[in-house]
Amino acid sequence: MQSGAGLARRAGFVASATMIAAALLLPACAHAQAQNGLSNLFGGIFSGPNPAPSQPAPGPNGAQPWSGEDGASGHPLMTAAAIREAAGNFDNCVSGMWPDAARRNITQDNFQRFTAGLAPDLRIMDLMDSQPEFSKSIWDYLDILVNDNRLAKGKEVLARYKAQFDATENAYGVDRYIIAAIWGIESNYSTQMGDRSVLQSTATLACVGRRQAYFKDEFLSALEILNRGDLRPEQMRGSWAGAFGPTQFMPTAFKRFAVDGDGDGRRDVVDNPTDLIASTANNLKKDGWQSGQTWGYEVVVPQGFNYMLADRAKTMTIAQWEKLGLKRPTNQPFPHPAEKAYLLAPAGAQGPGFLMLQNFRVIMKYNPAEAYAMAIGHFADRLRGGQPFVQPWPRQERELSRTERLELQQLLAQRGFYKGTPRRPIRRPDPGGLTQLPGFDRGARGRICLLRRAGSAARAVKSPRK
Repeated sequence: MQSGAGLARRAGFVASATMIAAALLLPACAHAQAQNGLSNLFGGIFSGPNPAPSQPAPGPNGAQPWSGEDGASGHPLMTAAAIREAAGNFDNCVSGMWPDAARRNITQDNFQRFTAGLAPDLRIMDLMDSQPEFSKSIWDYLDILVNDNRLAKGKEVLARYKAQFDATENAYGVDRYIIAAIWGIESNYSTQMGDRSVLQSTATLACVGRRQAYFKDEFLSALEILNRGDLRPEQMRGSWAGAFGPTQFMPTAFKRFAVDGDGDGRRDVVDNPTDLIASTANNLKKDGWQSGQTWGYEVVVPQGFNYMLADRAKTMTIAQWEKLGLKRPTNQPFPHPAEKAYLLAPAGAQGPGFLMLQNFRVIMKYNPAEAYAMAIGHFADRLRGGQPFVQPWPRQERELSRTERLELQQLLAQRGFYKGTPRRPIRRPDPGGLTQLPGFDRGARGRICLLRRAGSAARAVKSPRK
């Protein structure tokens, strides 16, 4: 396997193609001034982001109506014609789920009561296939989520419900600050939980669109929750995908993890703080939370380090990482050198590194995004009284726009380095589309991106700080 420095020294087109691949992988980290370099390198392919499309006028109740357009995914069930056809069959689809509901011990009276008057919310089809502009860098994301106002609210919540957090820590062994961080980031402490009917959303998705089998289970699980009496329909309001409550349980996750923390016979994760805290802790525990262990450590990565080791699949003991030159920025010793961790470099070689432990992986089971898991872990540390990260982020860099990422994919395809025909910008590439790149290592995808200027051009650097 070639070193990152060796790849960076490759001349001509190979360096250019690798730069494009790296730009796709983070999804992209470019200096604020690098657009000129990219334009020089590829003959002015970048013309800047397209203007935002006009939005349809709001409906009578203020909600945005369905656009009436094909979904961006290109899936045959997301064409406008398929959506209209499925919506026309919505009542039959819902009533046709009665036998499955009966097998789940839902009474016929409750099935009819909870499904009466349901109508498809087709605006969800636009939301399902939307292509958001991933313009937030990891440091911007952390700045937004881990702020003084949220910290103050979190400390108030920890003080107000100290008895519940005490009992939960004793029962489940899950850090109270992690639970409080999830509560704060998922719903800003119950102030932003979503306002869509979970029944309507999951019924819509169970009968219309490209993920009907998945959402059929969610819809039937929502009916089970109501049938059992844990929650009332008006409590089950949340996101367009059906997540609800202060820590955003999906109906199927509620079935697996919700507990009756105060023994009142109901599992109320919406309005009962005892049930909410205990259920969130039970979720983390069943996902593998290790009591008494932190989520990770900020580390200084030495110059000349081989960033091909920055891979979630490449775990080593902290003692082994220390032998490779990694250390904490405050020079404190690691408390448990035998713990296993992997190296995460979310901003490439110019930003801080992090050794991630098992509990970081558990947080990612709650939401499989590294930026989210980092925000949860860091917010928990700040609630505990910890300090901000020590090392600076490369704030001079910018994220590539959707237009730029699509053009990069198209360039790869034109030169035979990307399988298939790119139709829409994506945040992470299909790994199969990049394996033909000389020296490309599948295991390191997503962790090797750092665009750095070299004279008037930008090029990819997989490893070194120089």
